[in-house]
Amino acid sequence: MTLIHHPVTGPDMPKALGPYSQAVRAGDFLFVAGQAGLDPVTGAPAGDTFEAQARQAFENLSTVLRAAGSGLEQVVKTTIFLADATAFPMMNQLYGEYFPHNPPVRSTPIVQLPRGLLISIECIAVLSQES
Repeated sequence: MTLIHHPVTGPDMPKALGPYSQAVRAGDFLFVAGQAGLDPVTGAPAGDTFEAQARQAFENLSTVLRAAGSGLEQVVKTTIFLADATAFPMMNQLYGEYFPHNPPVRSTPIVQLPRGLLISIECIAVLSQES
């Protein structure tokens, strides 16, 4: 059996930092690559603070999901990579803001991120019935 997958593109999506797709549709699922706290226009970090970068990362994630015909409410799994464990409480607060109802399951490893980034969020979502 050959798995057919389709990369997702859109004019408002942030640019990938390397040779990979920002999101790929496979069956009824959408797999979204790590979305960092980068300003989609300038490509620079959205700020020096964790909160600024994290809010931008969530907004970038939302933009990619919408481009694919999904949304934050259809996310079933996230992996949030943090550069600093002390940012965990703020990340939890923001997670509650962006996923206020039935939050998806989550893993949160602490890692070193490129370019001085403080957060990167990847996810798996289901596609809406209209996609």
